[in-house]
Amino acid sequence: RLVTNIEDLTEADLGFAGLVEERRVGDEKMVFVEQCKNPRAVSILVRGGFERLVDEAERNLDDALSVVADVVEEPYILPAGGAAEVEAAKAVRAFAPKVGGREQYAVEAFARALEAIPKALAENAGLDPIDILTELTHKHEQPDGWRYGLDVYQGKVVDMIALGLIEPLTVKLNALKVAVEAASMILRIDEIIAASKLEKEEKEKKEEKKEEFD
Repeated sequence: RLVTNIEDLTEADLGFAGLVEERRVGDEKMVFVEQCKNPRAVSILVRGGFERLVDEAERNLDDALSVVADVVEEPYILPAGGAAEVEAAKAVRAFAPKVGGREQYAVEAFARALEAIPKALAENAGLDPIDILTELTHKHEQPDGWRYGLDVYQGKVVDMIALGLIEPLTVKLNALKVAVEAASMILRIDEIIAASKLEKEEKEKKEEKKEEFD
């Protein structure tokens, strides 16, 4: 527990450290507390020759810790390399005929939007996006196809789970949620602009008719 008053401090509140010493790090003095029993918090010392290198290392470390925290909070993972998007697109496309009507085209468009992720990965790796997407789609029709994604280093479709190339489910869900919200906002803006143009045209037509009668 946190103790804010030294007079309230008891032996039960104390921890254990095998080593406590002051060391000089660069131009500063720091106190190091090491060999603790069941530590609840730790510090990571990041050093580098240039401030830019230290900042970059700090950002990378923060990203890595955030990924670990996401997996601890929600222990589910997905294969990387666009595998999750291709599998999701497959399920969405299979659902589209059940919707029917014009809404079916919107559902199919959502499936194509999901496939844009593996296509972008292929393009960034200097590969043919059509060939890669075709191969991914073919693989995902097989029983264990959900495991297959694009390995940009090898330049081919491989079993991502076997290679240990994974990503947290939480990160993927948040990315999809943000993307859908952004697309919905753009569509609403387009509707407002289209509606305002239509109102303006109708108003101009009414004024023209009024002038003709006058």
